[in-house]
Amino acid sequence: MPNVPRTRTPVAAGLPVFPWDTLAEVRDLADHHPDGIIDLSVGTPVDNVDPLIQSALEESAEVAGYPQTIGTEDVRQACADALTRRYGTIDLDPATQVLPVIGTKELIAWLPTLLGLGEKHTVVIPEIAYPTYEVGALLAGCSVVRADGTAQVGPLTPTLMYLNSPSNPTGKVLPVEHLRKVVDWARERGVIIASDECYLGLCWEGTAPSILDPEVCGGDTRNLLAIHSLSKTSNMASYRSGFVVGDPELVGELLAVRKHAGLMMPTVVQHASAAALRDDRHAAEQYDRYRHRRDMLKTALESAGIQIDESAAGLYLWATNGTPCRELTHWFAERGILVAPGEFYGPRGGEHVRIALTASDERIAAACSRLRAETV
Repeated sequence: MPNVPRTRTPVAAGLPVFPWDTLAEVRDLADHHPDGIIDLSVGTPVDNVDPLIQSALEESAEVAGYPQTIGTEDVRQACADALTRRYGTIDLDPATQVLPVIGTKELIAWLPTLLGLGEKHTVVIPEIAYPTYEVGALLAGCSVVRADGTAQVGPLTPTLMYLNSPSNPTGKVLPVEHLRKVVDWARERGVIIASDECYLGLCWEGTAPSILDPEVCGGDTRNLLAIHSLSKTSNMASYRSGFVVGDPELVGELLAVRKHAGLMMPTVVQHASAAALRDDRHAAEQYDRYRHRRDMLKTALESAGIQIDESAAGLYLWATNGTPCRELTHWFAERGILVAPGEFYGPRGGEHVRIALTASDERIAAACSRLRAETV
């Protein structure tokens, strides 16, 4: 049979190597530790979903029809209310400014495409950033610029700019003044701001403002989108539940395209999400669990000579001992602890590793015990 040449280029050919695929060797090393691997490389929740949320999921399990892309009135109202109650954002109109999504990674990966961006457009992402910002821009064919402030962007006028506060991976929190300056700059140039705020409910030092805080946006959502997830504060990563809020024109654009594409959050997940968003008790309990694990791990890391930078919020510790990140990743793997090399998040992460707090109390305690027995 003739070897017919390929007439297309696979989409994956234009994307970076999936970062976690490069950890096979150190994962194998950590796996061989006599007391087992402690995986702190990925921020995957390990605690049970609260019974209140599980019950809400079951309550709507008998509904057979297709869900609507826009979501139920109940879940949209719960999203709007939770943001104002928990984070002090401006009041949002659930009918026009709230849209549930099938996990925020999906939204971020397709946001440039959903907004009609392409080869003629530039997307700005943080210098150290969640990899999906870059991947989403590349999927749409956009150019990517890394910058942590408007001065670094220079005379360029991008179409879309991502903010991430609190940051994944560094845990850095942007203050009101910085956010307000970026909003003013963006509005003068017609730039869309997409603020990834998935870790807003996990601030350990000080406070973390939303892009929709009245002191930041002045009560005006024009050109602003805020992205939120229930994976972190509510332990609902397996449910794939998130939402985007902000500029009604932009939310309307996203809704129109997503309806055509069949991007619909399942009805049962919408019902469970509404219950989670209305209940602050379980979120506070989960916050306390993560704070306890953070305190334990941070103390043990510092006792082993590891320096913690930033890390004022979020589910990670941004750590270094001044050596290249792959060497430090190997050092941890020798002790049966798997962490993520900082280079996953951009060139400036070359001397850091990201260490997740998402392990059980027993596994965190085991990691601390191994670290206390060592010096770097």
